[in-house]
Amino acid sequence: MSVDGMRGMAVPPHPHIGLQTVTWLFAGNVLHRDSLGSEQMIRPGQLNLMTAGRGIAHSEESPAEHDPLLHGVQLWVALPEQSRYVEPGFEHHGDLPSGRIGGLAVTVLTGSLSDLRSPATTFTGIVGAELAAPRDVAERITLQPSFEHAVVLTVGSACVAETDLAAGSLLYLPPGRDEVAITAREGTVLMLLGGIPLAEPLLMWWNFVARTPNEIASAVEGWREGVFGRVGGYAGKPLDPPPLDVSRLIRRT
Repeated sequence: MSVDGMRGMAVPPHPHIGLQTVTWLFAGNVLHRDSLGSEQMIRPGQLNLMTAGRGIAHSEESPAEHDPLLHGVQLWVALPEQSRYVEPGFEHHGDLPSGRIGGLAVTVLTGSLSDLRSPATTFTGIVGAELAAPRDVAERITLQPSFEHAVVLTVGSACVAETDLAAGSLLYLPPGRDEVAITAREGTVLMLLGGIPLAEPLLMWWNFVARTPNEIASAVEGWREGVFGRVGGYAGKPLDPPPLDVSRLIRRT
């Protein structure tokens, strides 16, 4: 996204349950605050990982001195049944494992790839990695066959698994693959994402990942009653939840 050089990004305090947010920037800077009292600036090459668990609130905004361009991804990782009520937590990792797979420069955000393993907390088998091409490359990346994967092209152009991708494209790769062929032009940056399919019914609404409509309704009421805690330092009102119609909740597996 482009920032206008004035206000920049401003996401008021809002709640989450049942997930982890994985924030990774390619350009710009963002200030994170949460109801645990965390306050952390994130910059390119650093990882902000927030575990919502039973419930957390946070805000995200451009600092007073911010770059004119903000470009990054925020990934939501659904927590499995046995972990979705864990205590909320926040981690910042400024030094992540990096290396090369052939001509690709690799940084592992979560999980492991090749012989690189991230220190970030995870609750299922998972991988999240940035793949950057400092020059034109053609490589094969070894995959975990039990994982489903997605490749997101953020900058440049590439051919992945014989599919041409443009910036902003996402290619889904179902379980069963032990490798993927990537041909990328110089300057291309991709995200390789994957994990063991949860095989659990999920409900996603607003900022919540749950299993039943009653859980969603309870989280909404909890946010209105202040049970998620207060996010300090943000100059503005918290977000109000949108109107809830439980009959229209989206169930995903």
